[in-house]
Amino acid sequence: MLHIGMETGSRTTATNPTTTTTPTTPTTDSAPAPAPAPADQPCDLVTVPARQGLEAVDILRRGRDHEAVGPVLHNGACDTLGFIVPPGTADAWDVPGSACTRTDGRGLRLPTTPPAAGAGWLLPPAEDAPVTDPAVLRAALDQAARLLEAADGCN
Repeated sequence: MLHIGMETGSRTTATNPTTTTTPTTPTTDSAPAPAPAPADQPCDLVTVPARQGLEAVDILRRGRDHEAVGPVLHNGACDTLGFIVPPGTADAWDVPGSACTRTDGRGLRLPTTPPAAGAGWLLPPAEDAPVTDPAVLRAALDQAARLLEAADGCN
């Protein structure tokens, strides 16, 4: 289970927005790197099995409407993905096979570093996509479930 707001000193191989690297290709000053989303933004967390979540990320990123995908956590120990969604999403979340952790006004905030041991950012926080739209995520998870069911039925 992912524990938002609990930081650890564990090392992960996932993307960390505070890490600097030397680019292998030249960059221009006109294209600044995206900044991390504000750490004080409240959020809920939709958790799904990694296989379905990875398929949903692919669906969202290649969608014809180019909907923004917010930060996504990967918890290797639990084999899950966690999508950061707006606060209050849990009140109406009813997608089978997933769970939505509500903030309940307790100050659950978007972390800037992976919040749990064994977790890392699949998609790190960014200004242009601070959270994923719950309706868009719901549709992508439904489509991912259908695709996986069809693929499993071919074996």
